[in-house]
Amino acid sequence: MKPFAFVFPGQGSQAVGMLDAWGQHPAVLETLREASEALGEDLSTLIREGPKEALGLTTNTQPVMLVAGVATYRAWLSETGVAPAVLAGHSLGEYSALVAAGVLTLAQAAQLVRFRAQAMQEAVPVGVGAMAAILGMQADQVIEGCAEAVRTFGLGTLEVVEAVNFNDPMQTVIAGSKAAVEKACEVLKANGAKRALPLPVSAPFHSSLMKPAADRLREQLACIEFGNPQIPVINNVDVAVETDHDRIRDALYRQAFGPVRWVECVQAIKAKGLTTLVECGPGKVLAGLSKRVDPELTGVPLFDPASLDAVKELLE
Repeated sequence: MKPFAFVFPGQGSQAVGMLDAWGQHPAVLETLREASEALGEDLSTLIREGPKEALGLTTNTQPVMLVAGVATYRAWLSETGVAPAVLAGHSLGEYSALVAAGVLTLAQAAQLVRFRAQAMQEAVPVGVGAMAAILGMQADQVIEGCAEAVRTFGLGTLEVVEAVNFNDPMQTVIAGSKAAVEKACEVLKANGAKRALPLPVSAPFHSSLMKPAADRLREQLACIEFGNPQIPVINNVDVAVETDHDRIRDALYRQAFGPVRWVECVQAIKAKGLTTLVECGPGKVLAGLSKRVDPELTGVPLFDPASLDAVKELLE
């Protein structure tokens, strides 16, 4: 097969029944069993039956998306035996990438992302923070619009709004306190953004408001023994490949309250000579973003046996 990258999606791609198409695939069943055992609860029933509202709670979303990504990766390896040349993950997806690379075990990652989700939710109560996707505007203009919005609250304000996900050249997600995000949406639309869409999330992920959660996460990370990466992982926060365990821990800590530099991650994959990005797990968001970051790239989704066969055919 020609060389390729695997990229793992984060929150927002979850859906009830998202692993159903795999049926009784041994790699998928084993992944569900391992993660359920690590968390002391039945994740397979939650994924299969939902309800959607339960799956959408960040304390559930983070573990189930981790599991779905890892299950899909293991299914691919069991069917092909061919590993990707490089890995990356969007936000939470970075944990799936680290499991695939052998840095974390699935049990370690499942417990970590459950803790991460709880810490994030407790850092900013529901309704206090917000996020919105800004479409049709360049990232530097979004950053300036956020600063303009904060200035309207006057000196010494505690209101916060920041650019936190750089998804493609004309799509940036902002996050912060509810009032500031709403003000930024107004400012950005007035400044020429095509759309400003509030996102149905329970916390302002990747904003500086997540710093208290990140501090708690850092303590957890310090207690975990990491393995050496068997495949390079490009991280979100520095767009860098790290092999030193302490540097990997530090990147995961800073990722919790720092922006997801996805455009640069995709560009870094291309700089390694790879033009095919396989989105490993539910949804097709990252596959779609790849082409918008660089028209020379091919992004393909892998989420069930039929798409697995299609990816194999594409790479052969």
